[in-house]
Amino acid sequence: MSHIITLSDFIMERQAEFPGSSGELSRILNDISIASKIVARDVRRAGLVDHILGSQGDVNVQGEEQQKLDVVADTQFIKVFESSGEICGIASEENDDFLAFTAPRAQNGKYIVLFDPLDGSSNIDCNVSIGTIFSIYKRVSEKGTPATLEDMLQKGTQQVAAGYVLYGSSTMLVYTTGHGVNGFTLDPSIGEFCLSHPNMRMPENGRIYAMNEGNIHECEQGVKDYISFCQEVQEDGRPYSGRYIGSLVADFHRNLIKGGIYIYPVTNQSPKGKLRLLYECNPLAFVAEQAGGMATNGTDRILDLQPAQLHQRCGFFTGSKQMMEKAIDCLEKARKQHA
Repeated sequence: MSHIITLSDFIMERQAEFPGSSGELSRILNDISIASKIVARDVRRAGLVDHILGSQGDVNVQGEEQQKLDVVADTQFIKVFESSGEICGIASEENDDFLAFTAPRAQNGKYIVLFDPLDGSSNIDCNVSIGTIFSIYKRVSEKGTPATLEDMLQKGTQQVAAGYVLYGSSTMLVYTTGHGVNGFTLDPSIGEFCLSHPNMRMPENGRIYAMNEGNIHECEQGVKDYISFCQEVQEDGRPYSGRYIGSLVADFHRNLIKGGIYIYPVTNQSPKGKLRLLYECNPLAFVAEQAGGMATNGTDRILDLQPAQLHQRCGFFTGSKQMMEKAIDCLEKARKQHA
């Protein structure tokens, strides 16, 4: 039997990669694993428990109807982060404003966490894979004081760790600390995340594109040109397969494993895009780049964007390097022709 490496063991082994962290970052990643185990349990029981399945009846700051499990997951992660003592504040996709923790120990914390507690939650009732996305930064405000908005509005290049938890046929936690990407699968028999996908690399090319093509006529010409390219019958392996789950973490994870591209561009109806820069695009862009992929908003590298608002939206293109380069080429050529 091969040696099992648990997430806790792996994090401890890698602590040397973070001089000066004194184990705080390791504890935060362990806290995320604990909260995600609880959410995974609730996801599995969603159809059996009255307070979990279905709509909450409220609308979040994004104007989206909250599902009950959205609120359960959000509450669970906030509870864990607040009690950790390493985190001075958080911002969540489900809440209007950021939350600065008031306990003295928390105010001495070095880190803040931005997260989407349950991405793809509209798929809960359909039993489709959903996920949690998280992003960790060092605070820029003075230690010992309440967290500030400035702490939350940092560029993606400042992330010290990011990743996601996928609640699917198995529960997986995938994360990076800027030293490659590693994936861990939850073994329910021992209640531990175990290393199952070491040093994950996104294939440089792929044969899958993920986009809501129902909006194709709302997109700029370059997006239409790239989708036409994907659908051409050619000897190089095209047409590519269109695979759109509608659950960002699930679409991203498939492309990370198999190679592919994910496209959620700006449209005439959503000129600023739909996905959130802080809670979705930045963390997944960090993972993508660490795995050898790319991520842009259609013009600029995602991680270089300076956030101006907590719930800022943007266009999002991410995936295998060669597919991304072709998509960017189509966008640039179309823009020059229409200039």
